[in-house]
Amino acid sequence: MNLRRLIPALALAAALTMSAFAATGLKFDKSEYAARRTALLEKIPDGTAILFGAQAISSYYPYSQANDFVYLTGVELPNAVLILDGRSKTSTLLLTATETAARAEGLDPALARDPKAFTGIERVMPAESLTSMIAMAASRGPVYAPFSPEELYREASTEKQFAFLRATTLNPWDGRLSRELQFVRVLKERFPQVEVRNLSPLIWELRTIKTPAEIAVLRRAAAIGVKAHTEILKACRPGMRENELSAVFNYVCEREGAQESAYGVIICSGENHPFVHYAKHDRVLKDGDFLVVDAGPDLDGYDIDITTSFPAGAAFTPRQKEIYEACLAVHEASLAVYRPGLTMAQCRQEVDEILKKKGFDLNKDYFRRMRGEFGHFVGLATHDVGGAPMTLKPGMVFANEPMTILAAEEIGVRVEDTVLITETGCENLTAGIPRTAKEIEAAKKADGIPQILKKAGR
Repeated sequence: MNLRRLIPALALAAALTMSAFAATGLKFDKSEYAARRTALLEKIPDGTAILFGAQAISSYYPYSQANDFVYLTGVELPNAVLILDGRSKTSTLLLTATETAARAEGLDPALARDPKAFTGIERVMPAESLTSMIAMAASRGPVYAPFSPEELYREASTEKQFAFLRATTLNPWDGRLSRELQFVRVLKERFPQVEVRNLSPLIWELRTIKTPAEIAVLRRAAAIGVKAHTEILKACRPGMRENELSAVFNYVCEREGAQESAYGVIICSGENHPFVHYAKHDRVLKDGDFLVVDAGPDLDGYDIDITTSFPAGAAFTPRQKEIYEACLAVHEASLAVYRPGLTMAQCRQEVDEILKKKGFDLNKDYFRRMRGEFGHFVGLATHDVGGAPMTLKPGMVFANEPMTILAAEEIGVRVEDTVLITETGCENLTAGIPRTAKEIEAAKKADGIPQILKKAGR
């Protein structure tokens, strides 16, 4: 990296961070959201869907709209409601917004001045109309509402649901329902005749297949993630604190236009390898340490998931290299076989055949968790809705992440890229990171941002 370019960039980091959050309009063209609503309306021909947006927040974090809501509307203002009538195939947006409120969220004031023109949604009504519209929907047939919790920034709905159940609903000293299930309960109490159906899986089915517009955003996000991980490789040295590496990643992501990281930067080293989402950044790296760095950017609400594994020092030890190259071989074999129609069982069989032909002994202990499979979906959430694919289809985006942990040796290895299934095979969206042991060792010979700053007296 050129030093003369780096110093002005650092001076502008705060301004870049502020501008990254100042999204002035919809993330996609209005027709993109209209197509998504049309697809959902086809799934509810006999009823009405009611979807609440996220409420206003009281913390100092930026406001985050619920993923399902923003997926269908693009509207990022608090307390909005979307009502979809499957019979008439019409959409209604309920909100009460002022130009000041829009500007406060970094949005175009046109959203408040003319929300119909801004969003492309056929009907826009004040929020005060909600009660009468719910009553009308309940009188006409089934009502579709989400049963799963809303998914906000850095959240995954399914994980959030299980956590809430354990900590709150099933807690004998609490027992509260989620906001979504509370709405379902009140709806049934007020309108006993109404049949309430789960809307969540209908939206999630759409979200698991990415549109060309979504894929374009994911490609841009992936390029940012590749740059940030490459900079971490160059920066890492024995004697550094883990939080310095986290700072490098976040700086590069925001410098390149991402909002910030999609999740807290995960760094596992030393005794922390068994805790695969360890993010305390509380170790000082020493020579001989081996790192697993799991981090991805968030761009326009879309996430990328990447993990790199490498030595803190200049080179792999023979044992580190043995295990790392086995994991990389599983990763590369998986990318070679991913294609539409592939099932998990077929993937494992074909990957094993490739590994055997390359001479790998699959009875080695570290191969137990390093077999061909599909990871979790990636999209508006890092652990996106839908879990993991059972059979691959074009438009699916998921993480390929073979891994193993040998706690007694303080070695953990994970090689993770974000993968798109195409019509004929797959595209590694996050290709370009130094991956072979030779490439990693070569990258570590270059100075990273901390070294450049130190040499500049900063």
